[in-house]
Amino acid sequence: MALMLSRWMSMKVKTNLLKSLIHVTSLLPLCLLYFSALNDELGADPVEAVIHFTGIGAFNLLILTLLVTPLAKKLKQGFLMKVRRLLGLYAFTYAVFHVLNFIAFDLQFNLSLLFDEIIERPYISIGMAAILLLSALAITSINQLKRKMGRHWQKLHNTIYLILLLVGVHFYWSVKSEIIEPSIYIVISLVLLSLRWRKFKR
Repeated sequence: MALMLSRWMSMKVKTNLLKSLIHVTSLLPLCLLYFSALNDELGADPVEAVIHFTGIGAFNLLILTLLVTPLAKKLKQGFLMKVRRLLGLYAFTYAVFHVLNFIAFDLQFNLSLLFDEIIERPYISIGMAAILLLSALAITSINQLKRKMGRHWQKLHNTIYLILLLVGVHFYWSVKSEIIEPSIYIVISLVLLSLRWRKFKR
């Protein structure tokens, strides 16, 4: 009994430390980004810098969220699974800032122009579809909703794989000439999806 309690306490400490690290490494860059923007330290095109940073941040956190399960299995560290929701929520947070930055700085809150952009630009259409799906996952990550949804919850949250692909295509189509970076992200995304091939077959 004492050994089980000791292991539980050790796992609890590891989980809390990892969660604290995620909070710091997710929030601090976001704060520094806007601090730099307010002090005009983001170069010749600060709007592009802010939009790109939050978009890449959302993509990185989404990838980390999907990396948790295979990593936990490979390392046999079950406590890693307890930070998956937190990473997903931070991916959502960065994605929301990404969209808000685009609406505020690029479109000057012109909603009619936003709808025109969604219709006329496929990469924006795909990006908006991804943020809507990600919003649904963030809202239903609440424990009470998860219990109420039952088996339908897992079906909904399996759309994270679709979201990953949508974000990859959004990134690839959004660049004008430099395709190396989005191509690398697409390859990483496909590798992560390939690790779940058996799940997809089922």
